[in-house]
Amino acid sequence: MSKAPPRGFEDAEFDRRLHAAQTLMGAQGLDAMLLMSEAELRYFTGFHTLFWQSPTRPWFLVVPATGKPIAVIPEIGAALMRSTWIDDIRTWSAPAPTDDGISLLTDLLHPLAQKGKTLGVLKGHETGLRMPLGDYERLIKALPGLKVTDATGLIRRLRMAKSEAEIEKLAHICAIGSRSFAAMPDMARPGVPFDDLFRAFRQEALAQGADDVPYLVGGAAQGGYVDVISPPTAKPLAKGDIVMLDTGATWGGYFCDFDRNFAIGQADDQSRRAYDVLWRATEAGLEMARPGATCAELFHTMSRVIREMDEQGGDVGRLGHGLGMQLTEWPSHAAFDDTVIEENMVLTLEPSLGYGDGRIMVHEENIVIRATGAELLTTRAAPELPVI
Repeated sequence: MSKAPPRGFEDAEFDRRLHAAQTLMGAQGLDAMLLMSEAELRYFTGFHTLFWQSPTRPWFLVVPATGKPIAVIPEIGAALMRSTWIDDIRTWSAPAPTDDGISLLTDLLHPLAQKGKTLGVLKGHETGLRMPLGDYERLIKALPGLKVTDATGLIRRLRMAKSEAEIEKLAHICAIGSRSFAAMPDMARPGVPFDDLFRAFRQEALAQGADDVPYLVGGAAQGGYVDVISPPTAKPLAKGDIVMLDTGATWGGYFCDFDRNFAIGQADDQSRRAYDVLWRATEAGLEMARPGATCAELFHTMSRVIREMDEQGGDVGRLGHGLGMQLTEWPSHAAFDDTVIEENMVLTLEPSLGYGDGRIMVHEENIVIRATGAELLTTRAAPELPVI
């Protein structure tokens, strides 16, 4: 088992992120940003907790144009937030449906409203308000003169390219996922219920050093699966099944996200061919994924190979995405996304195709973009469909 990197980050990492954010804020004319989602709060503070699973309490972070961020959070999170680099922490006893931090937040933003300043919030694709709409409306009504604009593009730009400390954590969890998949021949065999295979894989990933396996989906059926997002059934694996597991395991708050395909006992010719096409589509993606290329170009490069077997060129909307603190992040490898690929982006390559009678196959790897091109974080899948 490889040595784990340090958990968390030095204060200098957060200082660098804040400086980069404030530079972009100045260029965009933002006087502050109001952030409410888990990934953004963790990005700027290091505040890492599973308590976000509860929808009961809102959490706020204000990033000013100068100076350190200010946390406005429920009292239950104060001790953990004090362990981060944040100094100004304002709390209330929550839940309090009649005033869940709104008075504190209003007081903090009032000076900006008085001067007609501009506040950035996340309004774009792949974002959410993460507070009651009614509370948001009350907040804005209490701050006449405050200009509210979209900061989604700014936050995307900050988070898409990772620091070396982030990449180290991502490489670690990808190695854990790769070692876990390497143990599949010991777990998957005829007669094993599919849901038991899921349990065994989770146990293996935890034994290999993962903190958690919050995402695990897959499919298993004769000659190929038809669905890749359903929970597993108790149906036993059988000879001739094509099995796929797709895992999002975590370590230190960072995800891997990739899958592996296997055949139980024997593989039919169509499934072998589908696997070969997707493996070569991924190879084409690995060659194209370099600084200066666009995500749309990466999408079309993989699609051209996929069309050897699937005229649609992959019909799931995109063929990969960003990866980091969230299982899926911006950008998308899709025809609509002209994001320019940059050094230190961490991405998935995820070509897929349809074949036979409604069957599908998905292949996925995780990479980091270096100056010379793509560097695999996952152990590359076998070039031929493995038969267990």
